[in-house]
Amino acid sequence: MKINNILVVSPMYKEIKSLIEKDDIHKDFRYLTEDEMKQEDLLWADAFVSFNVKSSYDFSHIKWVHSLGAGVDRFLFKRDWQEDVLLTRTICSFGQRIAEYCLSYILKDVQLHDHFHALQLKRNWGPITPKLISDQKVMIYGTGEIGQMTAKVLTGLGVDVYGVSLSGKEKDYFKEVMTVDSHFSQINEMNYLINTLPLTEQTENLFSKNIFNRLSSAGFINVGRGATVDEEALLRALYDNHLKFAVLDVFTHEPLPENHRFWNHPNIHITPHISAVTTPEEGVNCFLETLKNIEENKPLDNEVNVKKGY
Repeated sequence: MKINNILVVSPMYKEIKSLIEKDDIHKDFRYLTEDEMKQEDLLWADAFVSFNVKSSYDFSHIKWVHSLGAGVDRFLFKRDWQEDVLLTRTICSFGQRIAEYCLSYILKDVQLHDHFHALQLKRNWGPITPKLISDQKVMIYGTGEIGQMTAKVLTGLGVDVYGVSLSGKEKDYFKEVMTVDSHFSQINEMNYLINTLPLTEQTENLFSKNIFNRLSSAGFINVGRGATVDEEALLRALYDNHLKFAVLDVFTHEPLPENHRFWNHPNIHITPHISAVTTPEEGVNCFLETLKNIEENKPLDNEVNVKKGY
């Protein structure tokens, strides 16, 4: 595939431009924000590079679309996609970043940070023995690159890690991998659930009372996509103590509206979609490597299966 005209649409297009120009790439580039982009720019382009498009664009005249993020639901979810348009995504340090993010909240819980902070505010000396992380069981939904790295980090600390995927195919670092339909027999034993799944029609509202009601005071961490969670079911699970806390980095609507009930809930911890940030350097490196592989007809590890949605 020959690529000549490349349209880069991003709020950080200036940083991206500076990094690309250092490599002296002999292509024609246009660097724009989404508000500046017009349909004529899309008609001009052979390739479209972006992260989080807000509108539904017609990419049928584009040869290649590259996402600067790991997720591609903004391009595919409930949208028609012409199968001869190549879609790739960014692969970089996302797995390590998300693994460390999840580990930090699990350690915070087993080491009783909130409990001891509350005692400190009361000037109360009340020793309680923290739990061991190696005594915990974690179920990770999604066994791809991000889920697998998270499993690797946790397994290295002695955690029993179980996986859930559409195929149920066994993967390294998981004690067992199950399908969504078969995992219910063990879910009640879990101390923590971690969601790394992409948003597809199969995963939309997957985390509902059907899952939450089987738990007993578990922790829930969502670093996948917000729309995979039934928000009312999550709140009810916290109220009924099926969940003791929820760590939410992703939401159906972002930024999270100021009047949303999640903000003031004492057992919900909110972060602004920062568990796996694409730095300009990592984004450009992956884009340039993908461009090189495309033009040399090499295999693409980051090609998206548009039928599956990831």
